[in-house]
Amino acid sequence: MKSYIFILIALLTGLVVSCDDDQFVFFESYVKEEETLADNEEKNFFDIINLNYPGLEKVKDFYELEDYESAKKELLNYFRNRKNIVNPNIDLGNTSISTYNKNIADQALEYRFYIKDKYESLENGIEIYFSFKQDDKINWKFIPEKYKGDDEFVYQLHRHQWMIYQALAYNATKDEKYVKSWIEVYSDWLKTFPCPVGKVDKLKNPEWYGLQTAQRVVDQLDMVFYFINSENFTTEWLTVFFKALYESVESIRNNYYSSTNILITQVEAVFSAGILFPEFKKSTEWLSEGASKATEQVQKQFLDDGVHIEMTPGYHIEAVYASNKLYKMANMNGKINVFPTNYVQLLKNAARFVMDITYPDYSFDNFNDTGSSGWTKSVLLANFKRYMEMFPDDDEIRWMATEGKEGSKPTTNVQLYKTGGYYMLRSSWDKDAIMMVLKNNYNPQNLVHCHPDNGTFSLYYKGKNFLPDAGFYSYGGDDQSNNDRKTYMSTTMHNTLTKNCETIANGQMKGKFLKYENKDNIDVLITENQSYGDLNHRRSVFFVDKKFFVIVDEARGTTTKTVEVTFNINLLKNLNTKNDIVIDDDTKNYKYGAYTKTTDNVNMYFKTFVNSTNKYTTKWNTNYYSNKQGEKSGQRKWYRVSVGNEPNKVLRFITVIHPFTDEADRASLNIDAGFQEENSVMQSDAMSAWVSVKGQRYELSYTLD
Repeated sequence: MKSYIFILIALLTGLVVSCDDDQFVFFESYVKEEETLADNEEKNFFDIINLNYPGLEKVKDFYELEDYESAKKELLNYFRNRKNIVNPNIDLGNTSISTYNKNIADQALEYRFYIKDKYESLENGIEIYFSFKQDDKINWKFIPEKYKGDDEFVYQLHRHQWMIYQALAYNATKDEKYVKSWIEVYSDWLKTFPCPVGKVDKLKNPEWYGLQTAQRVVDQLDMVFYFINSENFTTEWLTVFFKALYESVESIRNNYYSSTNILITQVEAVFSAGILFPEFKKSTEWLSEGASKATEQVQKQFLDDGVHIEMTPGYHIEAVYASNKLYKMANMNGKINVFPTNYVQLLKNAARFVMDITYPDYSFDNFNDTGSSGWTKSVLLANFKRYMEMFPDDDEIRWMATEGKEGSKPTTNVQLYKTGGYYMLRSSWDKDAIMMVLKNNYNPQNLVHCHPDNGTFSLYYKGKNFLPDAGFYSYGGDDQSNNDRKTYMSTTMHNTLTKNCETIANGQMKGKFLKYENKDNIDVLITENQSYGDLNHRRSVFFVDKKFFVIVDEARGTTTKTVEVTFNINLLKNLNTKNDIVIDDDTKNYKYGAYTKTTDNVNMYFKTFVNSTNKYTTKWNTNYYSNKQGEKSGQRKWYRVSVGNEPNKVLRFITVIHPFTDEADRASLNIDAGFQEENSVMQSDAMSAWVSVKGQRYELSYTLD
């Protein structure tokens, strides 16, 4: 800056020699003022750097000589050559990049920015992202018409999700266009959205609120390792980038969430910055604070059974990953002492939960706000391998991580996560097993990612998910057009009981575990939820001989008004190219159900019986489910069986769920069911029913202690 000013003075001297002295003095003072401002700006940058940190001796020498440009050059050279810091998240030696990821990087060159699950169109299976270049400028306020009112579009835009892929593309190709694009776009963003001081107002500065800042920092801490050796990573950009990084970390510290997965990501950002850039003056504070909060959150955010407090498997996995990533980063950089000795062990139950809720084919369902399409077999295996590193002595996790090549196959086929409200019953851990996951969360706080669907369940058999959860489709919208969050979250879209087809209200998600026992080779699981103020739903699952399921639903109401109680079930259509869901209608005898009809002879039969015929009705139709945000992943065929309430009578439903091969096999099942006569009156501590399959009668009952 000094040299630039001196040249300017020389060039303009001829213009001022004929001026009077006062004018010359004015110009001279103006030059000195500009020079002072520039020097102060450069000097102020070093206020955030610990010049006494080992390795920065030359930087400090130039700084003390007020040669700030040389100091910056030395600092950049230092960052390019330092060897004492390890970032386990990156691999500079891996120069491969997938076609999908490179497409994201390349479109960003044209100002088409990747926003997860949101794109303009599909061309030959390739996502085309929205262009933010308008009138030769980047329009950061642009919202496509179809996402108007969707806050998530705005939030995710400001997480800059495409930039990390540009870093990977640069590492693979060494093409400077990716660096130039990143610098241009991020510079423009920083000018448009300067970091606010103190507390952030969500409405005024959504780009600096919550997960946005934390996710940017987490990615930037990786990106800088890829980009820093670029010729376009100049000393000028060094000061801009690191100043913005410092301010971002401090902004996070001023705006911590009280809990949830967002806080975990905030802690990850602060802690990682402290580990990876100890040259910042506040890095010791960041490291200490991050470790303390990480330990605190592992204790607070995972319930005593290991389930994450938001009870969403997808977020659960991310929380375990983030918590473990910090520990691994600290260990690789000699900072393991910042964590208590039991830190990893606190994550043991959380890791086991992921293993237990995963289907035998390494997939799982869309419970709550989990989009199952993102949790592919390869992604889940990568997480199981991390768990194997965390718990090398757990042979069952090792078996899961190595697809059975090492370790020991789990022998426990029933898992009860009583606090989180997830229950798994399976015939075995083999791929041809039958497996049910029952969801009955305790969520009176109405945590946003937990859906009002207590009692719902999924069903896996021989590689097929017969009852895919509805999913969440979007984080916003309320237009009731089958394209919004409210539609997919509604209770009738799930496999549970409803009153007048209403969605379970806020404050009514208080799932309870009542009992589990095994008698006569029948697993008996009983849960309950006060789904509505005047209706209690008790669901008992009987897993008979590890072959088929019987679900008994009981509705206990206190209202004197006439209400309709409905059993809802949602079956997957399109199990393969030639199949359908066939409705099994025997309403004259008050028996109703459905069964699949596939070409590979892997089928499931559902048949529902009732203990009351008062205002008995049945119906069926179709709806959609969503494995990915903004996507209708497939169609389901649902059926409902409804009865009207009666004074002092428990309304009960029996649903038998039985696998079969072909039509002859289905017909031979000859399923029938009913309740013992003495159970027709109001009872609260017992139930007795019977089921007949292929002529064999099974007595099913429970008594609560």
